[in-house]
Amino acid sequence: MGMLLELILPTACGGCGLPGTGWCADCAAALDVPPVRVRPRMDPGVPCWALGPYRGPARRAVLAAKERGRRDLVEPLGVALAGGLARLRSVDRSLVLVPAPSRTAAARRRGGDPVLRTARVAARRLPESRVVPVLRVWRGVRDSVGLTPDERVHNLRGRVMTVPGFGTDWTLPVNAEVVVVDDVLTTGATVRESVRALARIGLPAQGVLVTCAA
Repeated sequence: MGMLLELILPTACGGCGLPGTGWCADCAAALDVPPVRVRPRMDPGVPCWALGPYRGPARRAVLAAKERGRRDLVEPLGVALAGGLARLRSVDRSLVLVPAPSRTAAARRRGGDPVLRTARVAARRLPESRVVPVLRVWRGVRDSVGLTPDERVHNLRGRVMTVPGFGTDWTLPVNAEVVVVDDVLTTGATVRESVRALARIGLPAQGVLVTCAA
């Protein structure tokens, strides 16, 4: 019962462990910063940005949201993502957020896709913005946890695809600014394959923004 109550009514900050609050002001401030340019090992061919490094409050919040069922952290992470996008987006252009794909089994285990949820929170806070969850991964793709950089690249090469029939279900604004969003950037293999998959259907991405970069 105690664990269930903790998931429903968190008693500690997901970023620093401060008792009595799910997300404290200091951790919110740590993520409310201008995004920094990062250059992953696998270059996706578009600029990549991160709200910060893979440590501290950002890392702990991402892990808690993904692996410990802290759905309450989706909101503050989405707010932080929205702040970063607001600083990066072009003036007078609509914004299309494309969440990087998650394995179906992983999303099911987590009760849904935290990256998709975070993107939706961000889009609600940004004018002329929408989320297009068009990317999928093939069956057989392994969880990247524990894989070496080379294994991560091999695991995803050519295995990110778009949903069949894209273009019939989504009508996108002309000249929309397309950004791939994710929680963590490590080798860059996922975002590179995501950008390539989007290019194949004539939806070129202009950039990548992640919560944190390793």
